[in-house]
Amino acid sequence: MAVLLTPSPPEAAGAAEAGRLVAITDQDYDNASAARIRLMDPAVANWNTAAAQKWTWSPTNSNGFSGLTSAWGLPSDVKLRMKSGAYVALVTDSRGLAGLISYPAGQRLWATNVGSANNPHSIELLPDGNVAVAASTGGFVRIYKASQGSASYIAYPLPDAHGVQWDPARQLLWVLGGSKLAGLKLSGTPANPVITEGPVITLPTAGGHDLTPVLENHDLLWVSTGSTVYQVSKSAEAVVASFDQAGIKSISSMPNAQQVRTSPKAGCRTTWCTDTVNFAVPAATRTLTGAEIYKARVWSSRYE
Repeated sequence: MAVLLTPSPPEAAGAAEAGRLVAITDQDYDNASAARIRLMDPAVANWNTAAAQKWTWSPTNSNGFSGLTSAWGLPSDVKLRMKSGAYVALVTDSRGLAGLISYPAGQRLWATNVGSANNPHSIELLPDGNVAVAASTGGFVRIYKASQGSASYIAYPLPDAHGVQWDPARQLLWVLGGSKLAGLKLSGTPANPVITEGPVITLPTAGGHDLTPVLENHDLLWVSTGSTVYQVSKSAEAVVASFDQAGIKSISSMPNAQQVRTSPKAGCRTTWCTDTVNFAVPAATRTLTGAEIYKARVWSSRYE
């Protein structure tokens, strides 16, 4: 189900490109059908009002996900991208789903079940139309041949794989797992892609978790681990800044450099969820009562 509340689609698109909205993966551990992606407006102080929620989505038979709804219930990632001049969204779910949908209509464009035992954690759209998926328990990054409408793939082994992020300037797919941040070179054709390992950066700490761009700075990536948040320079292939912030499940930044972060909160249903999104520089908080939020993403289609 996809529901566009407010604003209208053109306004939502404009807000997305301005980086004004934030998408959250709202899990519901005890009720899979209640889990969904929610697009929230940080300019609205009270996230418990209808005015704060601009769009919501979950897979259903009616939006093309017949046979895959059982692979939903713990959404783990969501990103906005553009494909052939139109907005699309990508989602993963720890119960197995990886999907590409139209935005804001929410209709299935491509999807597969990666398998709940593999625990897919992150997803990225590649320029050729293929889709990259990182799976933590499975210990791999797969390049799915989505451009061919296929669920076939090639794989790169990466223990504890948690993040994937395309780098258009260097034509690399950055992948994160454990203390390893690697840039993968993709060659071949969309139907027969080839993976070659490029630069490898060893992070000072383990437990790599989130990987996102520092918007408006084309050289920097945000990387969170179990104990620290780093900024990594893609050109220098090195950590250039570190912040003593433990347990950060997601971190991203708006074009004005304001940070958007989530971390587990005592009293939430699981050890990894929260009902609050934290902002920094400037500081603010937004709470959605009863939510089980895992990640929060700045809603922008840009890769950097």
